Order: sequence, then structure tokens, then C-alpha cells
Amino acid sequence: MSGNPSNSAATTVDLDPLSLAKNSSGVVFVVLMLLILAAVAVWFIAVLKLLQLRRWSVAQARFEEDCARAEGAEVLFEMARHHSDAPGARVVATLQQRRQVPAALEGVAKRALVEEQKRASSLMAALGSIGSAAPFIGLFGTVWGIMDAFLRIGREKSASLPVVAPAIGEALIATAVGLFAAIPAVIAYNAISKKVDDLLSEVESATQGWVAIIARDASSRPSTLVPTPVPPVAAAVPTAVALPVPTPPPPAAQPGFPLPAGTLIGHTPPPPAAHLPEQGEHSGPLPLHQLRKPGPPFPGR
Repeated sequence: MSGNPSNSAATTVDLDPLSLAKNSSGVVFVVLMLLILAAVAVWFIAVLKLLQLRRWSVAQARFEEDCARAEGAEVLFEMARHHSDAPGARVVATLQQRRQVPAALEGVAKRALVEEQKRASSLMAALGSIGSAAPFIGLFGTVWGIMDAFLRIGREKSASLPVVAPAIGEALIATAVGLFAAIPAVIAYNAISKKVDDLLSEVESATQGWVAIIARDASSRPSTLVPTPVPPVAAAVPTAVALPVPTPPPPAAQPGFPLPAGTLIGHTPPPPAAHLPEQGEHSGPLPLHQLRKPGPPFPGR
């Protein structure tokens, strides 16, 4: 007995990848969209970086060709202004700003090379991140799709193909899209890194010659630096210092001569008034017989 054609058509499962991706469940659909965006970003970054490095390489080759005929620093600076798109020209422009200090040119050149390395390595981190993370994001979608397949088996209580196939197909599509994003990212990262290293090596090897030319030109020129006048230092003027006037000590009291009451210490008392003799009082020197003390008479008198 042959089966009913309508029933066979009803049980037919469309396993087209686009249909599976379009009809996938919520989490798997989000994973697929993220991976598709990552894959588009990989191709955009790869094409952009390749065009950028090609333009820089051509400009650097022309700049070095013109610099080979440069005999002085001024000609070198003029070449740098003419080839402003070359990485080496940007290094020379940085050296021109510090040309007055020949001892610092080596350090300035190293710093300029670091800046060029950062500029040439822009967007490389995005390529590396996509190349390392995209397979694991696709694996997450695969695990989720297999879990969904088991849940469908539990709900339908059947392991037939129409029940299991869509979930398994979604899981496999997630893995495929993850690899589609990761593989080009890894290849582009390695290729672009090689071109960046080659370009920076050329610039670094040429920088030594540019530093020598600029240093020789700076050392042969007279210094244009104007010394800053130093203001004269004013002589120190001695400041008059008021010295304390010593106060004479008060006169010490002589023994036997007490000071009169009311006499101020440190005050010289006025001399005593002259004594006038009263009436009948002898004011002259005493006679000799009054000076003699009474005593016994001399013997023999």
C-alpha cells in the first residue's frame, strides 16, 4: 500500500540553511545575527587596512627615494611636507620640532615610531577579538540548539525527524557562521600584521639616517637661543637695629649712711644745705688747747 501523498508533503521538513536561520529560536537567532555582523566587520576591516597599508607603503617608498638625494636638514623637512602621507614624513616632522636639541633626537625618534606603530595597528585588536571569540559564540548557539532539540522531544514525546531536525539544524548553522567569521579574521590578522611589521621596519631603519642628518645640521649652526637676562641681585642693606640703652644700676647704700626716707632709688639726692653758725658759736677752726684732751699733767709740773 502506498502512503498518502498529502501526508508525505505535510511531514516534509525544509532543511535549507537560510530557512533554518530565518526560523531559528530566539537565542540562536541572536547568536546568528551577532556572528553575521562580526563576519561583515572582519571583511570591512581587512579591506580597509589593506588599502591603508598599501597607500602608506607607496608613499613611504616615494619619500625614501626623494630623501636619498637630500643633503641637508632643510631639504629633508621640505620632502616631509611634500609627502605628508608617508609614515617617515611624520617622523621627520616630529624631529623638526626638536631640532634645536641634538641630544634628544634619538628619544624623539623612538617616540615618533611608537606613535606610528599605534596608528598602523589600529583596528587590529578587533580582528584578533573576532578571530578568537567567534568560534566560542557559535559553540554557544550550538549548545543552545541541542538543548532546544531535547526539549522538543520531551514536549512532543517523539524523536522523529520533523521534531528534532529543525533544532539540530539551527545548532549546526550557528557553528558554521561562527567559523565563517573566525577563519577570515585570523587570516586577515596575520597578513596585515606582517605588512605592518615590514612597513615599520623600513621606517625604523631610515630614521637613523634622518637623525644623523638633522643632528649634523643642528651642530653646524650657531645657536639661536637668546640667553635670558638675569636680574641683578640687590646688595643687602644693613638694617639699623635699635640696641637697648643700659640703665645705670642704682647707687648702693654705703654702710653707716642710710638713705633718707622718700629717696628714690636711682635718684641722686641734692647736696645738703650749708650750716650757718648761730650767735656765740665759733665757726672757725678750734684752738689748739681745745683739741687737747684733758689728762694728767706732765710730770715735773
